[in-house]
Amino acid sequence: MAGATRRTGPVGVGIIGAGVISTTYLDNLTAFGDTEVLAVGDLFPEAARARAAEYGVGVAGEVSDVLDHPDVELVINLTIPVAHAEVAGQAVAAGKHVWNEKPLSLDRASGQALLKAADAAGLRVGCAPDTFLGTGLQQTRRLLESGVIGTPLNALVLMQGPGPESWHPNPAFLFAEGAGPLFDIGPYYLTALTQFFGAVSSVAAISAKAHDTRTIGSGPRAGEVFDVTVPSQHAALVAYASGQSATMIFSFDSAVPRTLLEVTGTDGALLVPDPNQFAGEIKVRHRDDEDWQVVAETTEVSSRGTGALDMARAIREDRPHRAQGALAYHVLDTMIAISESAEQGEFVRVASTVDKPEPLPEDWDPTAVTV
Repeated sequence: MAGATRRTGPVGVGIIGAGVISTTYLDNLTAFGDTEVLAVGDLFPEAARARAAEYGVGVAGEVSDVLDHPDVELVINLTIPVAHAEVAGQAVAAGKHVWNEKPLSLDRASGQALLKAADAAGLRVGCAPDTFLGTGLQQTRRLLESGVIGTPLNALVLMQGPGPESWHPNPAFLFAEGAGPLFDIGPYYLTALTQFFGAVSSVAAISAKAHDTRTIGSGPRAGEVFDVTVPSQHAALVAYASGQSATMIFSFDSAVPRTLLEVTGTDGALLVPDPNQFAGEIKVRHRDDEDWQVVAETTEVSSRGTGALDMARAIREDRPHRAQGALAYHVLDTMIAISESAEQGEFVRVASTVDKPEPLPEDWDPTAVTV
């Protein structure tokens, strides 16, 4: 790809954001043979230095320590949602490819601006979630495309629970702009269904908030009360350009935890593994079946960071990566449309579109050294 010097060997990686999720990324990106973590930066330099020390990363401290590092080619942006677009833009301005945690940004304008700036610079944008690259959802896609339940017609999504404040030591950002159950958990389900059905065409939704405040339930700040500033439950009807539809509930207000993704087709139904995970059982039920039948038991071969690894390999191989910024933007566009529909009380058209990403090869090996 033009715009960045072509190199060989492992792709140099820098991480910005040393919070909770950084441990999983570091576990994986320091173990993959095709990536080399060179620097960690954070607004709180001591947090970056502490995290880097855990993993033997030699450079750590300020955000600039990552952006200015000459051998960092790919920046992993693990900041809080409100900072995603700004930090990703800084990475692009520094001549780096960038992988964002989800969501890509908080609004259409900043998401479009990021993708436009990267394209103009000949740089890549990738974005979580990358769970759709896990063995569970990859095998689900293969089964759907094989016709195991005939032609897919619709999907049912239930993501319900009491909210993350009981276990997360710093949960306030999960109830603020850019989060809530829609923006925090919705991307997993919407991305999975986009690879099954293709692009969304329109949505209708109702949203609500059960409580104005929540209380931290664990960690050093347990008992602290914080404000809830976004809806904590959403019910949405989503139409796809290919003719399928999905009924979705995302809620942090439910006493009963549920995670369900079920696809119904002309000849049966398929029960999909949790889209927030990388593997799990896949079950099928046909009209004459008395119960669900397990058709595949998939095993996790890698976790968060899988999409960044595919991106790193794509940089070396000069091919498209799968968890592209355009896919993340379409998911963002869909979530914003759901929010707008709830506010306006009418269907909202989703203007963006995106092609399904190419599936991973069945023998894809994250541990292999390929570049």
